[in-house]
Amino acid sequence: MSSRDTPAVFGSPALDSAFCGVSAGIVSTICMQPLDLLKVQLQVSTAPKTHGTLGQIWWGLGEIVRQGGYAGLYRGLTPNLVGNASSWGFYFLWYTMIKARMDGGEEKKLNAGQHLLASASSGVITAVITNPIWVVKTRMFTTRADETKAYRGVLNGLATLAREEGVRGMSKGMTLALIGVSNGAIQFMTYEELKKRRVDLRRKRLGAGASEEEVKRLSNTEYILMSGSAKLVAIGITYPYQVIRSRIQYRPVSAASSTPPYTSIPDVITRTYRSEGLSGFYKGIATNA
Repeated sequence: MSSRDTPAVFGSPALDSAFCGVSAGIVSTICMQPLDLLKVQLQVSTAPKTHGTLGQIWWGLGEIVRQGGYAGLYRGLTPNLVGNASSWGFYFLWYTMIKARMDGGEEKKLNAGQHLLASASSGVITAVITNPIWVVKTRMFTTRADETKAYRGVLNGLATLAREEGVRGMSKGMTLALIGVSNGAIQFMTYEELKKRRVDLRRKRLGAGASEEEVKRLSNTEYILMSGSAKLVAIGITYPYQVIRSRIQYRPVSAASSTPPYTSIPDVITRTYRSEGLSGFYKGIATNA
């Protein structure tokens, strides 16, 4: 039985994929929240590095706990959950629908270019829809709950953002988000290519007598290795955009810094390179989840 013939739990393969994406987004976000929080704080920090890679992580997490207790590690969890769950849900929904449209409803292989187009198109739609949530997340991640003007939660953040900054504020970093679509596109294209090559190798090894279901039955270890390898490739290529985006969306709430430190993408790139060099564009990469 092909995957196209397998009964859909929620009425269609696209909705099944969306549900899986939402579930995966929730679980991974809860597990990786402290590291994600630290990553954003490191990305917006212009202070020179004072510890080694592992030392920086332990020191950073300890500093968060000292300032806000263990609850401080989960500051901004709600927008992070909403953002990741909705992003992966929308992404898989559109990705599955676009791929189904491309293959005309028939089970057939898509080439790397088609996978890239489906992934990029899904990412663009998702990035536009979810961008305001990521602005709120960045600002909650870079402020303490007891600070003046700090967002109290995702709804308060969205309302305040819309009221004080309007569409311009809600779309901060959207251009970079669209550029960052290449991260997901590269990751999924690489993953699909690795999976296709692995299946082809199994087909040759098992011979003509093997069923298609048996040929495509890969182990959990193989899926983990392919997924991890694809993500490493994508991160290495596209990580700098995350740093630039975080710095664009960041807004200090202290009285001493009443205006955003960066005014535009070129401003971020110029000042970051001038004061921190190329390494400044890879701040926090060790904590990248």
